[in-house]
Amino acid sequence: MKTLKIMLALAMLSFASLSAQSVEIRDYHKDVIGKDCKACHDQGMKQYPSDESCLACHNVDDLAEQTARSEEDKWQNPHNNLHYGKELPCQECHSEHKAKKPLCSNCHTFEYGKHKE
Repeated sequence: MKTLKIMLALAMLSFASLSAQSVEIRDYHKDVIGKDCKACHDQGMKQYPSDESCLACHNVDDLAEQTARSEEDKWQNPHNNLHYGKELPCQECHSEHKAKKPLCSNCHTFEYGKHKE
């Protein structure tokens, strides 16, 4: 009986640890939101943040200006490009918790040196 109780306690502990995994966030967000996950996860914790959540702090026009290219490469701007204009969902290129390959790199070979995944 004692063995059964110990095994049950270990099983419960392992399930609890799975649901309470710590998740790293990037320093530039940690400084602003701390550990308030719901500040970005406005659609629930198991969903990606909405674009509206990102755009509450990030202005798409400012981002487009910061990532602007030369006149000949102007449509290679990830925040204002030929295919999507300024309407590309943020999650297509950016991820907070793990590295993500930008959507445009599936077809284009140019690099974004300052890309923050």
